[in-house]
Amino acid sequence: MDIDTYNEKRDFSKTKEPRGDDKQSSHKGQRFVIQKHQATNLHYDFRLEVDGVLKSWSIPKGPSTDPNQKRMAIPTEDHPMTYADFEGTIPEDQYGAGTVMIWDKGTYSNNSSENKSLITAYKNGVMEILLNGKKIQGGYSLVKMDSGTQKGNWLLIKKDDKYADARRNPVSTQNKSVVSGRTIKEIEKEGRK
Repeated sequence: MDIDTYNEKRDFSKTKEPRGDDKQSSHKGQRFVIQKHQATNLHYDFRLEVDGVLKSWSIPKGPSTDPNQKRMAIPTEDHPMTYADFEGTIPEDQYGAGTVMIWDKGTYSNNSSENKSLITAYKNGVMEILLNGKKIQGGYSLVKMDSGTQKGNWLLIKKDDKYADARRNPVSTQNKSVVSGRTIKEIEKEGRK
C-alpha cells in the first residue's frame, strides 16, 4: 500500500489536491469519507482509512440505504489521509478534472468475521464495516466480485439493519457538503474565480 500512483497522476503545481506523503494515521479512529465528484461522469468516491492510507472506490450511482440494491464499486489508487479533507476544483488538464465535494464523512468500525484485521479482510475481498457518518450509517459489506484478479470490481451492499431504508435515497435528496454546506455547483463556481 503506497500512494506513489496517486502522486504520479498529479501535477501539484497545478492542482490544489494534497500531495501524498508516507502512511499516516488520523488519530481519530478509522475515518471514512464519501466525496461527490463531478468529473467526466458524476460519481461518488468512497474512501476508508486502512493502514495509514485511504483505500478508494468509485461508486457511479453513490451509496444506497436499500439492502436490495448492490452498488458497483470500482477500485482506484490509494489516496493520502489528507485527501479526506479535500473539497474544491481539479483543473481541466489534470487527472480527475472536475469538482469534488465532501458529501459525507465520519468514522467506521471493522465488523469483519473471525476478528480479521481490516487489511486481511481487504486482501481476502470481503470487508464488513459499520459506518457512523452524517448521512450514511449502519452496516455495509464491500465484496470483491472476482477475487482471482488483483483489480477486480467490488460491490457495496447495505446491511439489513435499523438504518436500512428502501424508500430513502440520500444521494438524490442530500445535495450539500457536510463540511461547507455548499452544493457542487457552488463549489465549482467558486473554483472558477
